[in-house]
Amino acid sequence: MEAVAKLRNYPTSPRKMRLLADLIRGKKVEKVLAELEHNAKHPAVPLRKLVLSAINNWKQKNEGGDESQLVVKTIFVDGARTLKRMRPAPQGRGYRVRKRSNHVTVIVDDAAPVVSAKSNKPAKQGPKTNKLTN
Repeated sequence: MEAVAKLRNYPTSPRKMRLLADLIRGKKVEKVLAELEHNAKHPAVPLRKLVLSAINNWKQKNEGGDESQLVVKTIFVDGARTLKRMRPAPQGRGYRVRKRSNHVTVIVDDAAPVVSAKSNKPAKQGPKTNKLTN
């Protein structure tokens, strides 16, 4: 059974957070925690806490379950509120500074073996045409 953890209104741009999200998507949580602990990017610290929170949520749902098989099943980053500030600019103008923030959602679940529903039939091919003759 899967477990969800959410990080709301974290003050960094969604683009920077997505770089880390893409790094950990689909991996085992043990490896994810090790990668985030040694990552130099500043959003790695709250993302590591979020993964730990998702693991603890999974433990509460699945008492006696094996957490060594947990995988980051889904992770997505959405934009949150944007604070708009003004920065002085030449000739009495002001440039707009957008201070972005984001929401992160992590879903962890057991690594279940994937059963393929494909049959062993050969793929259908269309009729052969000769494009050289008109």
